[in-house]
Amino acid sequence: MRQFILVTTGLMGVLALSACAKPDGKETVERAFEEVNVVDAHNLNEVMLSVADPNEAVSYFQKSLKSSPDRVDFQRGLAISLIRAKRNTEAAGAWKKVATHTEATVEDKISLADALIRVGDWKGAEDALDSVPPTHETYRRYRLEAMVADANKEWKRADSFYEIATGLTTQPAKVMNNWGYSKLSRGQFAEAERLFSDAIRQDPTLFTAKNNLVLARGAQRNYTLPVIPLDQTERAQLLHTMALSAVKQGDVKTGENLLREALSTHPQHFEAAARALAALENG
Repeated sequence: MRQFILVTTGLMGVLALSACAKPDGKETVERAFEEVNVVDAHNLNEVMLSVADPNEAVSYFQKSLKSSPDRVDFQRGLAISLIRAKRNTEAAGAWKKVATHTEATVEDKISLADALIRVGDWKGAEDALDSVPPTHETYRRYRLEAMVADANKEWKRADSFYEIATGLTTQPAKVMNNWGYSKLSRGQFAEAERLFSDAIRQDPTLFTAKNNLVLARGAQRNYTLPVIPLDQTERAQLLHTMALSAVKQGDVKTGENLLREALSTHPQHFEAAARALAALENG
């Protein structure tokens, strides 16, 4: 209703202008219609970014840029839609274009860093983050800073950035999971286990944290499932993960038993566990 009133008001203004138009009245009317169209385009941009199919949104913004190639909102919409469509290589190029636009924001530079991380360009991501003023302290910025520090094996910096990022959000589960995986990659299994457990407490639906928790426990030869919320399928999948961890540690018989338990637990046929068990039984 608000949009209808807004457009209607704009059209009334057009009619009023046309009623008292002088020789240049036609230009005035056309200009007023353009203003109405800008309002409509802004609303449509929001719709495309929030509810549209990502690839449909990509097509929409590509077409919009053909008629208005310098519109930063269209460029930004295309870059966001490419990320949503998991077309990360194209998205990285699109964000580079946005970040060099005269109307680019600090958040655009952070989005560029995020896109570059997705394609494995860690140096480019680091350069993009270095261009962000130190006074711009956001969860998203520090989460990416932590990931770059991880890639550079700068562990103290990574821990510092993860800690800051955790304190800047009300939903820290994903950053805790990332931090835990960093600890896991360093061989700090007990610390990793604690962080994964914290992540699951924050978000009981985060399956990646559950799987990582089992990996951390398995690395310590602890082959019992943790007491966490699990449905039957998740339980079977975690038993499979734990079985593979046991085999990797050299505890083959334990691995076989865990695979049998995974097969009996899964509500359907569990092909991956069946193949793994057959391979172990056949030597």
